Amino acid sequence: VQLVDSGGGSVQVGVSLILSCLVSGSTTAAYPIGWFRLAPRKQREGFSAISRSFDTPLYSDSVKGRFTISSDNAKNTVYLHMCGLKPEDTAVYSCALKWYSGTYLAPGLYDYWGQGTQVTVSS
Repeated sequence: VQLVDSGGGSVQVGVSLILSCLVSGSTTAAYPIGWFRLAPRKQREGFSAISRSFDTPLYSDSVKGRFTISSDNAKNTVYLHMCGLKPEDTAVYSCALKWYSGTYLAPGLYDYWGQGTQVTVSS
């Protein structure tokens, strides 16, 4: 299983950015996919997940209302649409896949990871 995330960049406060997570060797339709970020001097944060196990994607309070996760199963790709970016959103963003259901925002329970893509938001 391989995940390739892309779409990061350096942007100004308030703009939007779309990240992509292309999955090969497995299917986005069958297994949960989560988005995580790692900011300098902070722990890795799980902030969004999508799965057939629940109807509505999960979001942490830090991104709810600004970020939207979606899945195009025909393309085996999960997207993260980020709006209203803030400097505190600056981090390396990674997608991940887990085999089993449950505890969807815990990084330690994911089995495969993308390489990460840097998002830098400046004011």
